[in-house]
Amino acid sequence: MSHPRVPVPRFSRSETARAEAFSDGVFAIAVTILVLGLATPAHQTGDLGRALARQWPSYLGYVASFSYIAVIWLNHHQAFVRIRSMDRGLHAANLFLLFTTAALPFPTAVVAEALKADVFGGDARIAVALYSGIAAAMCLSWTMLYHHLGRHPELVDDSVEPDYVRHGLIRSRVGMLVYAVLGVVGYLVTPLIALVGFLVLPAFYFVTSEGLPGGRDAAAG
Repeated sequence: MSHPRVPVPRFSRSETARAEAFSDGVFAIAVTILVLGLATPAHQTGDLGRALARQWPSYLGYVASFSYIAVIWLNHHQAFVRIRSMDRGLHAANLFLLFTTAALPFPTAVVAEALKADVFGGDARIAVALYSGIAAAMCLSWTMLYHHLGRHPELVDDSVEPDYVRHGLIRSRVGMLVYAVLGVVGYLVTPLIALVGFLVLPAFYFVTSEGLPGGRDAAAG
């Protein structure tokens, strides 16, 4: 005796609380891993001060990457207070964002070690290019998230600012472009230019976390 086939339910929209909790956990782990890169340097007796000073690339990398992840967390919060439900596409974009965020401690450590050896050497150039590539990929994940929201406005709360998605796309695309340029310039000219950019861009995204000038539209970078 045959039984009627039960249709497989399609992936349905869900509330955002679970995705937010998982995302917060990933952000917390990422910043914790960053601090593990700070350790007491090997030194001889009486040479601790100089040994600590020689670790300046590690401090710089920690400040740059912690600031970046902190701003990502802030912008993520600003985004999700405006998102009322999620579908498969939005989950995928959010997971891509978490994938790139969790990877950030790796290029941070690579940059620090390369700069300790030679600030202007070939390894330092490769290292800043690597960091730029992963940071640009993170901006790409935000672009995917806002592009999906633009195609599915029903996922966004009705009270959200009209320019919210457009401003989010602008800010994330600016990040992709600038990080790509920093990687090229850092490799071809000097890694120091890229390092300055790594410190400035998180500040830009912090200042504009409530939106671009002329509006209070939360977006992400």
